[in-house]
Amino acid sequence: MYRFLLSPRWLALHVLVLLLIPAFLFLGRWQFGRYEQRSSASALATGNLAAAPVPLTSLDKPGSAVPGSVRFRGVTAAGRYDAAHELLVRRRTQNSRPGFYVLTPLITADGTAVIVNRGWVKMGPTADAPPEVPPPTAGDVTVTGRLRPAETEDSTGITNRSGLPTRQVLLINTTDIAKGMPYKLFGGYVELTEQRPSAAAAPEPVPDPDLGGGGGLNLAYSVQWWLFIGIAVGGWFTLIRREARDLEAEHESTAGTGAIPAH
Repeated sequence: MYRFLLSPRWLALHVLVLLLIPAFLFLGRWQFGRYEQRSSASALATGNLAAAPVPLTSLDKPGSAVPGSVRFRGVTAAGRYDAAHELLVRRRTQNSRPGFYVLTPLITADGTAVIVNRGWVKMGPTADAPPEVPPPTAGDVTVTGRLRPAETEDSTGITNRSGLPTRQVLLINTTDIAKGMPYKLFGGYVELTEQRPSAAAAPEPVPDPDLGGGGGLNLAYSVQWWLFIGIAVGGWFTLIRREARDLEAEHESTAGTGAIPAH
């Protein structure tokens, strides 16, 4: 009765199912790996955001690279803003509005400086028109903010280019920015959350980072791919049993009439 399983049509189905099983297994494991990575990164970032601020110098130094393990960690720094070397970061959207981030170097007591993202301002009449930017606070200030690694094309998906208006950039890349500064820059930058004394007028604060669902969607996808294995195997056996029943019914029918089966 099961000799039909060796027919060319059924052999092709067997091969297809046997190929689908490891493929679905691999895709499920890949999605689960993505879930573990994102869940771990989300938990680390959440912990960094909740931790008490520490001095910037304990986590970063001029010319260094900020590791991902301290991304979003709260830091403090004191010094004076250098308004003469302030920069604007183009193509930054906030609350669905196009605009700029305002980057102002904060010169510390030892003469080194850290880039402070003071916040967001809306775009001017045109993309190349200078926007209205509240000036930084004069005199000594103490800032608190989230430590961020320098941006790159790979980390942001933004393609850098030259020929921008004066004092405008596309990326907060401290290595490139340092080339135009008269002092050394810390490797990361600070996303301002608090300042003492507070400013009379200031750019809009950058919202808290969106950490996503911690990879929950990837977990759902991994389970989905593994369920497909059960569906493929279950469908395979269902088709075999249905074919066997049909052949058995046909055999009984022909046996009852004395006819010779056509196959």
